[in-house]
Amino acid sequence: MTENRILVADDEESMRVVLRSALRKKGYEVDCASDGKEAAGLLDRNVYGLALLDIRMPGLDGFALLDRIRKKAKGPAVIMMTAQDTMKNAIDAMKKGAFDYLAKPFSIDELELLVEKALKERALESEVAVLREEVREIQVGPHTLVGSSRPIREIHKLIGKLAARDVTVLIEGESGTGKELIARAIHFESPRSLNPFVPVNVAAIPKDLLESELFGCVRGAFTGATEDRTGYFEKAGKGTLFLDEIGEMPINLQAKILRVLQEREVQRLGSSEPRPVEARIIAATNQSLSKLVREKKFREDLYYRLNVVPIEVPPLRTRRDDIVTLAEYFVKRFCDELASPAKQISEPVLKALKSYTWPGNVRELENVIKRAIVLSPGITIQPEVVTPFLQDSLLHVNMDEIALEEIIRKKLASFLAKWDGYDVDDLYDAIIHRVEKPLIELILEKTKGNQIRAAKMLGINRNTLHKKIKDLKIVVS
Repeated sequence: MTENRILVADDEESMRVVLRSALRKKGYEVDCASDGKEAAGLLDRNVYGLALLDIRMPGLDGFALLDRIRKKAKGPAVIMMTAQDTMKNAIDAMKKGAFDYLAKPFSIDELELLVEKALKERALESEVAVLREEVREIQVGPHTLVGSSRPIREIHKLIGKLAARDVTVLIEGESGTGKELIARAIHFESPRSLNPFVPVNVAAIPKDLLESELFGCVRGAFTGATEDRTGYFEKAGKGTLFLDEIGEMPINLQAKILRVLQEREVQRLGSSEPRPVEARIIAATNQSLSKLVREKKFREDLYYRLNVVPIEVPPLRTRRDDIVTLAEYFVKRFCDELASPAKQISEPVLKALKSYTWPGNVRELENVIKRAIVLSPGITIQPEVVTPFLQDSLLHVNMDEIALEEIIRKKLASFLAKWDGYDVDDLYDAIIHRVEKPLIELILEKTKGNQIRAAKMLGINRNTLHKKIKDLKIVVS
């Protein structure tokens, strides 16, 4: 076992003989080197769990060998040995990454205890590394940021640069573009990966509860606070707190968020005791925060505190080269998850997918493919299974270049063609209901279910909106 293999490098033969004999009696496999050059060769050819290095040796000294070892991805633990017990030697050894430092002469019992401790710690580090990789694969694997277009490649590079650098990140992009995937990737590629990743959708939490949810509270802080509660900042621990839809943060609460970021501490509601905040903060928004700053809806100082490193996520319609790659990725993923026989996408469907504008971005594509996997009777996904789920049938037209009235006219012409030759006396109501329902659903989705805001946007009374929701059987989430 490589964990029990030890390298002893010392230019004193008597020291090599004593150490080799003592360590072999304890069941360790031992190789010896009489100088730094010989030790370097053994390190290049073999894998060791521990290296015992004398500081003063001909050729390469112990510190030079230690530097070489620390550059290895899975180098051995190192114990430095020297007859010159100086403060500088001790400090330099530990600064350069040695596990410990022994001053000669030392007892064999002292050495054996230190060797056992070093090997146990190295074994634990190896287990943690394996666990870290397993956790990363579990958490990130099924939700990989897929794509090979130039914008996505640039984001991949940014993730690599940011993972090990503990800076605040602001991710901007339309809904469904994969902002949370990017945040998760940054977290799980970072040294924080074994700690929690805590996602919080600011817009989904009622405003009167948001402060206590983020900061926590003590018993009796407000009506209903029957016990002490930990807020999301504390729950994240030494991990990552992901604040999604940060643009929806109430302006009065933004000052408190700013203070948390500046002071790195939080106070639970009803308490004067500060608690340390150790989590990394990543924020995301589907709005333009700079525009909100200009409109005085978002604090400028908080914006700059969050926007240390910005990431702009492009919508799917601007990176059409990724559509087929994503579709094929989702087909394989959902066939595996749903225990479905392997399926493939027909050419007409691929053409339709590439022509569609994807207002819901990657999330919409993901949902379309999942439905297609469930509903496809054969091994090939055909157009009749996919096209009903696309929001428009103008698959070969750039929707951004067509006026809304023209799109409605085309859809109405198609709808009316089905009624040709029939006597119809309630066509107005039938059409209005078909338009009214998706309009109200979209506005409610935009306002996160807030009916007061939805009624204001629609220009109707709240009671009228409530009645329409009931009559049209609209489900409000």
